[in-house]
Amino acid sequence: MQQIADWLEKLGMFEYAQRFAENGIGFAALRHLTDQDLKDIGVLLGHRRIMLAAIQELGSPAVAQRVTAELKPQDAAERRQVTVMFSDLVGSTALSARMDPEDLREIISAYQKCVADIVQRFGGFVAKYMGDGVLVYFGYPQAHEDDAERAVRAGLELVAGVGALKIRVPLQTRIGIATGLVVVGDLIGSGASQEHAIIGETPNLAARLQGVAEPNGVVIAESTRKLLGNLFELEEFGPKELKGILGAVGAWAALRPASVESRFEALHANGLTELVGRDEELELLLRRWSKAKSGEGQVVLLSGEAGIGKSRLTAALLESIANEPHTRLRYFCSPQHTDSAFYPIIGQMERAARFAHDDALETKLDKLDKVLAQTSTSLEDMALFADMLSLPKDGRYAALDIPSEQHRRRTFEALWSQVVALSRSTPVLMIVEDAHWTDPTSQEAFSGVVDRLRTYRVLLIVTFRPEFEPHWIGRPYVTALAGAARNRDGD
Repeated sequence: MQQIADWLEKLGMFEYAQRFAENGIGFAALRHLTDQDLKDIGVLLGHRRIMLAAIQELGSPAVAQRVTAELKPQDAAERRQVTVMFSDLVGSTALSARMDPEDLREIISAYQKCVADIVQRFGGFVAKYMGDGVLVYFGYPQAHEDDAERAVRAGLELVAGVGALKIRVPLQTRIGIATGLVVVGDLIGSGASQEHAIIGETPNLAARLQGVAEPNGVVIAESTRKLLGNLFELEEFGPKELKGILGAVGAWAALRPASVESRFEALHANGLTELVGRDEELELLLRRWSKAKSGEGQVVLLSGEAGIGKSRLTAALLESIANEPHTRLRYFCSPQHTDSAFYPIIGQMERAARFAHDDALETKLDKLDKVLAQTSTSLEDMALFADMLSLPKDGRYAALDIPSEQHRRRTFEALWSQVVALSRSTPVLMIVEDAHWTDPTSQEAFSGVVDRLRTYRVLLIVTFRPEFEPHWIGRPYVTALAGAARNRDGD
C-alpha cells in the first residue's frame, strides 16, 4: 500500500491514502477503477478527474514502467521521531463468546471504521488492524510539528466516538500512546501484506501502556507528556513496571484538553526565552497600540513561517502593556477545526465565561449571563450567543425563529457590539493566532471587525503563515509585518 500512497502524494492527494488502504486498492488495481468506484470511497469530483487522467496515462507500458520505478519503495532504514498509538477494544473476548461471528464482525468493522475516520481527521496513519486492536502512527509517513498533540487529541476523540457508536452493544476502548525515535522504512512481508516496519521500543511501549489503561482511558508515556506542555489535563500514574520494557516507566492519564488561554504559552509552561533582536517589531506594535488607545483603530498582520516567533512577539506586547487598563480578546485557530463554524470565537467566549468541563448546562448559562451582563448585552444577543455555544435557552431567552443566513448575520452584529461595548470602557487588544487555520465563518466575522474598527479603541493583531492571504492589505490603518527568523521560540 505504500506504493499507492506515494502515487497519491505525487498527485498532491495524500489525504486519500487511508481510504485506498481501507478498500484494499493497490497499485495493480488502479487501472481498473471507475469514476463511480472513486466516488464510492469519497473522492471529490475534481480529484476524481485528475486521478482518472493519471490512471489513463498508466495505460502506456512505458509510462507504467517509469511510474512503477519511481514509486518503488526503497528498502532503506530511516530514523524518525514517531508518536505511536495503540487502541484496543475492551471486552472483545467476552463478546466473541456470546455473539454470532457475523454479528461480531459487524461490531469490529464499525469500531475499526470509527478509529480510521478519527485518526485520518487528526493526520495519523493506520498502520495495521490486529483483530480488535489498531496500531496507528503520527509522524509517519507524513510528519507534523504537533504529532504528539494530534495523537492525544485523537485518542480522547476516539474514546468519545467509540462510546457513541449506534450498535447493538455499548463499546469501550483502551488507548496507549508513546513517542520516540524509531527506525522506519525497511520493508517486511510480501505482496498485499507488505508494509513499512517501525522498529524500536516505542510501539511496544504504546501497546503496554494500553494494557494498563482503564476502560475508556488514554495513557501516555513520559516521552509524549514532555511534548504537550499544559495543553491537556493529566493525571500522573507514577512509575509503572511494564512487561518487556526495561526499568520503571512514567505514565500519565490524559483526561481532557486543558482550558488554556494561549496555546503558545501552554507549550512553554516553563517560561519564555528572552526576546532577542525584535526591538523594532515590538516598538512598532507599541506605536500601533498607542494609536488604538487614542481612538484610531489599528490592524497589524504578522506573517511568517512556523517557528520564527510570531506568538513570542505578541506575548512580549502583552508583557509590555500588562499594567495598563485594557481588555484582551484572544482567539486561537486549530488545524483540526478549520470547518468548525466560530471555533476560535466559541473558545474565547467559553474562557471568558470560565466554563468548566463538568459544569451543568444551567450553570454554563448562568456564567454566560454574568459575563454578558458586563456589556449590557440585549436578550436577543444573549440568545444568539447561547445558540453559538450550543446551549439550550432554558426558557430565559426568546426563541429566534429566523432563517439561518439572517441568524448568522445577526450573530456577526452581536459579536461586533460586544467589541464596541468593551472599547467604551477600556482599549481592546484582539489577537487572532494562526489565522491560516481559521474556519470560513470566523474569518468573515474577523473581516467585519477590520472593516469597522477604524474609529474605535481597538488593536487587532492577526498572526498567520505565508499560505494565508488576507485581503485587508492596503488600507491606511492596516500594517503588514513579515516576521524574521530571529527568535526561534515557537510559532
